Amino acid sequence: MLESIVLYDIPGNATKGKAWSPNTWKTRFSLNIKGIPYRTVWVEYPDIVALSKQIGVGPTSTNEDGSPQYTLPAIYDPNTRTAVADSVAIARYLDQTYPSSGPSLIPKETDALHMAFIQAFRDVFFVNAGQLVLPATCAQLNPRSEAYFRRTREEMFNAKLEDLAPAGSEKRAQHWKGFEKALHTVKGWLAADGTEKVHVMGDRVSFADVVVASYLIWMKLVLGPESKEWADMMKWDGGYWERFMAEFDGWVTVDVGTEAEV
Repeated sequence: MLESIVLYDIPGNATKGKAWSPNTWKTRFSLNIKGIPYRTVWVEYPDIVALSKQIGVGPTSTNEDGSPQYTLPAIYDPNTRTAVADSVAIARYLDQTYPSSGPSLIPKETDALHMAFIQAFRDVFFVNAGQLVLPATCAQLNPRSEAYFRRTREEMFNAKLEDLAPAGSEKRAQHWKGFEKALHTVKGWLAADGTEKVHVMGDRVSFADVVVASYLIWMKLVLGPESKEWADMMKWDGGYWERFMAEFDGWVTVDVGTEAEV
């Protein structure tokens, strides 16, 4: 019998389930889709470096000053005594290690297409969505993570988060128009042959779908599932995005988890 994989995630307070991060949702969805048992350990932002070193997982990139950057999601698999960070690397690991569990997330013949799609989606998504969702994200974090998130993101944008897209402002309205256009562009990719599709890579779910759903559920959770903004999004493109997200309803599960001991 398999021991549960440990998923390291960042807690928030926007929802009872705590899970909010689009990057960690990519791995949570991956595990849920493949039906692999796991348990969550919650890690605050300032503890990610120490936690990563503790479980033996390396940096996923470098900071602007050249220092190593450690990020979540990360997993530790007690069945193979393996630690892996980065959602794409984790998806590949799950496919290779548990090929008989659920569908293949990144079928080998689609590997290059997945990488191209993920980059293209991020490029169109963040032009406007970042300004809309980052302030709300910061507001729902626990104090230690909130301070870290605010400092790093305000350095990134060279502006206070509250000034990125204030509620009721023309700036916010323009970002929403830009974001609607961005999702319409993605919808166009999926309907290039004139037929509507709810899966990026064909007739079954793949990691490409997981990426899209993870960024959208981030917006849903931090803006509020009952918010007018989320309701408006679900009406775009004739309700296409509501139909797309409905495909993931059975995989939106979050365990209680435990706090990290770092």
